[in-house]
Amino acid sequence: MVDAVAGGGGLVTLPALLAVGMPPHLALGTNKGQAVFGSGAALAGFARARMIDPGLARLAFPLGLAGSAGGAALVLLLDPAVLKPVVLALLVAIAIVLAFRPTLVERRAAVAHPALVLAALALGLGAYDGFFGPGVGTLLVLGMVWLLGLSPTRATANAKVINFASNLAALLLFASRGAVLWQVAAPMAAAQLAGGWLGSKAAMRGGDVLVRRVVFAVVLGLVTKLGLDLLG
Repeated sequence: MVDAVAGGGGLVTLPALLAVGMPPHLALGTNKGQAVFGSGAALAGFARARMIDPGLARLAFPLGLAGSAGGAALVLLLDPAVLKPVVLALLVAIAIVLAFRPTLVERRAAVAHPALVLAALALGLGAYDGFFGPGVGTLLVLGMVWLLGLSPTRATANAKVINFASNLAALLLFASRGAVLWQVAAPMAAAQLAGGWLGSKAAMRGGDVLVRRVVFAVVLGLVTKLGLDLLG
């Protein structure tokens, strides 16, 4: 539900998978195994409500696929002993970035070269999602608001196009390398389907105020959790 409303579901699920002792490659792959269902359910919900821009989707989807495939291929090359501290450092970094971001407000000024901006967002954040992932939904929402001038609710809907594409590409690559623990991913996927559908409905009903509040709550919770882990 959190991921459908404002992104950031991976900021909860990936640390949970690492906390039960999964090696980083397996945790990243299993996280994609369940995340693709949540982003797919949310995308379907927004599409039925006609909140997806077809022109944006035609450009963003293939670039999100390509970027994510490259990021996932890179992470699979890294040794697990090297990858775990990298993953932990990225979790802290993304929490700090999201915690200290400016207020999420709509930009009404015209955006120069929107297609190029969208392409850069889809390719760059798609690669980040394939390599790591947590926080990418929130970053996509922020990028579409600040750089493309979309309202927070419209940005949340259209961000799911890239988010679903990047989850799908990464999952296919991780699964082909045996890096998805399906007995864990499958029940999580069922919950993601329900949460994604319910979250998309909540975002459409609650509008921009709800999106802003959920983004803040996710960031605050993750920063608190990481702070307690570091102190412990």
